[in-house]
Amino acid sequence: MRCHWCDRRAIYAPESDGIRVGLCRRHLQARLAEFGDAEQLAELGEKLES
Repeated sequence: MRCHWCDRRAIYAPESDGIRVGLCRRHLQARLAEFGDAEQLAELGEKLES
């Protein structure tokens, strides 16, 4: 799967209402930053960075 915003390989593809949207590392990190400091999102970000 490719990133929704660019042509890089998606590392994460969340699903909502049966629709999957691929995100590359750069765009996933950008989306996570938009959510602020929510603890669960921070934990997910740490897992993805390792």
